[in-house]
Amino acid sequence: MELNKRHGYLIQWMIGVGDLIVLNLLFFMVYYGLSDFYTSAITGNLREVVLLLNFCYFFSLYFAPLQLHLSIVFIDKIVQRAFLLVTIMTFLFATCLIFLNVGDVLATFLLVYYVVTIIVFSLWRVFVRVTLKMYRRKGYNFKKIVIVGAGKNGMELYRVMKDDLSYGFNILGFFDDNLSLKSVLPNYLGMTHEVEDFVLANDVDEIYCTLPGTNDEKIVRLLNFAEKHMIRFYIVPEFYRNLKKSLVMEVMESIPLMTVRREPLQAVYNRALKRTFDILFSILVLVTIFPLLYIVVGILIKLSSPGPILFKQKRTGLYGHDFKCYKFRTMKVNAEADSLQAVKNDPRKTKVGDFLRRTNLDEFPQFINVLRGDMSVVGPRPHMLKHTEQYSALIDKYMVRHLVKPGVTGWAQVTGYRGETKTLEQMEGRVKRDVWYIENWSFFLDLKIIVVTVLNMFKGEKNAY
Repeated sequence: MELNKRHGYLIQWMIGVGDLIVLNLLFFMVYYGLSDFYTSAITGNLREVVLLLNFCYFFSLYFAPLQLHLSIVFIDKIVQRAFLLVTIMTFLFATCLIFLNVGDVLATFLLVYYVVTIIVFSLWRVFVRVTLKMYRRKGYNFKKIVIVGAGKNGMELYRVMKDDLSYGFNILGFFDDNLSLKSVLPNYLGMTHEVEDFVLANDVDEIYCTLPGTNDEKIVRLLNFAEKHMIRFYIVPEFYRNLKKSLVMEVMESIPLMTVRREPLQAVYNRALKRTFDILFSILVLVTIFPLLYIVVGILIKLSSPGPILFKQKRTGLYGHDFKCYKFRTMKVNAEADSLQAVKNDPRKTKVGDFLRRTNLDEFPQFINVLRGDMSVVGPRPHMLKHTEQYSALIDKYMVRHLVKPGVTGWAQVTGYRGETKTLEQMEGRVKRDVWYIENWSFFLDLKIIVVTVLNMFKGEKNAY
């Protein structure tokens, strides 16, 4: 076990050294690639400036620590953390240069270095992660673990860990007091009172306990044993068997509390970031694209059928409150607009309206809603009041989607759930993706959704009608 731990620490050090090599190489590439006008301020203090850059990297690790060596890390999180680290490091570096009175002519140098480093450093981090996963698939840098408890939770944990060898788990086997499971388990190691001897004899790194809560004496015994021998101990709660979702632990003084979901947008900083982006992005659209679009589309709508240019409809917004949602009118004026969903080849649609729907152009007036604060650029799509009443009674988590502001576009829409929902299963799929978005929100996820939405506007969507 000691050798395996040292192996893990060595990998972390190698990643850190690799980071420094990449950051310093990029620094010198930008330094020698730009003209003397942009770099002359640091030429006389180049050694000190380079040392300062490396110091800023180490200080930035406090805010964005290395996580590439962990068992499970997703690619988008790697890019996000690389962006965060480079941003903090560059900000600290620039601040220090200003205090050293050498930052007055370095704006261009720092900007070029920042942009180049974000791109290259993100690619470097992704490359390291992919390489580490390949290394682990070959059987290196693994953790030896045992699972205590071979019920449904234990078997599901085993399946997840075995699903991808790159996680770095070497599952030695199961311990369970039910001897009838001995013949059906992948590798039965013994009864629960035999765990301690086996762990010590085989240098086990981690113990995963899936025993029911009624076995509290056994659980406490194993926990105390693991603490005494510096072995990491994990518990899969018994109720996970009935509640198949991620849980978030909070603490009230010394009392642990389990909440059913993580909501990043509950943090004031994240809400402020999202709202600031909404305001800036909506103003940009309303000042540049929307005026011309309103004139051209407005004329076409007026020529296609009598009625207003904008269609206003009450929809369900944040915390279930109603608001007036704006769209370009895509149908003839009809009495069923607030109750009947648009379908394929809908006779109420105009030819202009059909084009507007396929290209998402009908949604542009909703940037007025975004600026007013009724909506966000990205979020679950707002539904008609009738649909909210109907589906909230049929789908358990339907109202969860209203814990955040509705969006002009959303995760469900860019993953195949745009347009008409013909079946309850389709609406459940949309709600599932909306809840996933709420639990996994990040600024980078919003940017990704916006980019995919823009791409879909140009190629058109088959489900948009």
